[in-house]
Amino acid sequence: MDDLTLLRVALEDGVALVTMDAPPVNAQGQRFHEEVHLAFDRIAERDDIRCAVLTGAGKVFSAGADIRDRATKPREPGEGLAHLRRAREAFHAVFECRKPVIGAINGPALGAGLALAASCDILFAGENASLGLPEIDVGLMGGGRHAMRLFGHSTVRRMMFTGYRVPAAELHRLGIVEAVVPADQLVPTAMAMARDIASKSPIAMKLAKHGLNTIEEMSLRDGYRFEQEMTAQLSATEDSREAMRAFMEKRKPVFRGR
Repeated sequence: MDDLTLLRVALEDGVALVTMDAPPVNAQGQRFHEEVHLAFDRIAERDDIRCAVLTGAGKVFSAGADIRDRATKPREPGEGLAHLRRAREAFHAVFECRKPVIGAINGPALGAGLALAASCDILFAGENASLGLPEIDVGLMGGGRHAMRLFGHSTVRRMMFTGYRVPAAELHRLGIVEAVVPADQLVPTAMAMARDIASKSPIAMKLAKHGLNTIEEMSLRDGYRFEQEMTAQLSATEDSREAMRAFMEKRKPVFRGR
């Protein structure tokens, strides 16, 4: 992915390590959103990638919208709507990626940065990580719906109304992140889980993520019926039969992705 300028993508053991690298704070503008969209759409369709890790270069995961650009650059009619659409699609590209995405939150993830983190499937945090919605203090809005995927009613409103940043220890206490680790262990910890995920059947993993994304807004009855349909679809694959044989034969399965 050499055509990307604000993201670095490294492939190792079936895992794509995606590092946002837009100094100094990984602020999000037009090019940033376009590259996130492009990178994760490519990851979704590459057979040699089975999981992704998303993190930020430097001390900030992403400080959110590029306020300096918004405040100083006049926009022609239609440009504002196009910007909003690009931002939505960037977050959806992560959420809808056919491969699981692990967020390694290396520092503050604010506003649109929180939206990116909330679009990931699994989260780890560095000791200096935090999640916040500072829009109230900079003349903007947004991020509340993404925050609702992670936090409870009162906490979301506290964040939205006051700009409160939830620190790493509290994120772990609330079950928002799997663990809080020293900065130098954050990416290795996320990569270890990603390699474990990459070792599973790619067909099963694709169906599992699609199923979880789909049932999130469903009733119990409709959601479980959908999961049963996914099970029936998976059972017809060679990978499913191999998993069952390996279990019975007490050996490690060899998945072919079909």
